[in-house]
Amino acid sequence: MANIASVSQAQLANRRQKLRQARRIKFFQGIWRSLLVSGMAGGLVWAITLPDWVIRQPEQIAIEGNQYLSTPAIRSLLPLSYPQSLLRVEPQSLINSLESQAPIADATITRQLIPPRLIIQVKERQPVAIAVPIASSQAKAVQSTPEVGFLDEQGVWMPQSSYRAMKENVELPTLKVIGSNQHYHSYWSDVYQAVSHSPVKVLEIDWQNPGNLILKTDLGSVHLGPYSSRLAEQLRVLDQMRELPDHIKPGQIAYIDLKNPDLPVIQMTQANETP
Repeated sequence: MANIASVSQAQLANRRQKLRQARRIKFFQGIWRSLLVSGMAGGLVWAITLPDWVIRQPEQIAIEGNQYLSTPAIRSLLPLSYPQSLLRVEPQSLINSLESQAPIADATITRQLIPPRLIIQVKERQPVAIAVPIASSQAKAVQSTPEVGFLDEQGVWMPQSSYRAMKENVELPTLKVIGSNQHYHSYWSDVYQAVSHSPVKVLEIDWQNPGNLILKTDLGSVHLGPYSSRLAEQLRVLDQMRELPDHIKPGQIAYIDLKNPDLPVIQMTQANETP
């Protein structure tokens, strides 16, 4: 019985010692945890208020990927006041502002802490044609002139004013599109692809009358009728008429009628001349 009692007391003493050690470990773990949380909170406050992580001037904003708009022009569109804490900048707000004010299809913004600056990567909308609208009867009544703009390959209209501050030596398109955007918007992508690949250069697309699409080309005026899926075929027939100026003086041709590409017709300027 004495042995059992002594063993039990030894086990109890050992267990009490282990419990004390476990409590000490938990105590120190709690202290370290508190210090870690306090350190992280203090570090965050320090980082936010750190004077070096501040955008103080527009030159600390790098613009990449711009081909048409100048860097200062894009910077001026950003709703930022200086100085501005780098960590308080809201990238999505800046992206929304750029895409709503400038011909920019997409933008990404990255913060750089050392040295502090913003890096803005932009993808501009490439203008491929000059859009010349026709004044509506209401606009004519108030003597207002619709604004001339530009179109990209997808038919997105961009005001001419958005290209006021362009880079030097940047060439804008010369192809003109005349007419209401609502007449050709849904067809524009296909029309532009066909026209841009045409061997005969197209200078102007007159879409004032949806029932007769008129092209101004190197061979003269070409009437195509309403837009249809045969446009590529009509342009191929036009290419086969390249030698037309060698046989008929351009001044004698009123227009080339390709409404039916299987039966092209040359309309002469004088009724007594043979088509």
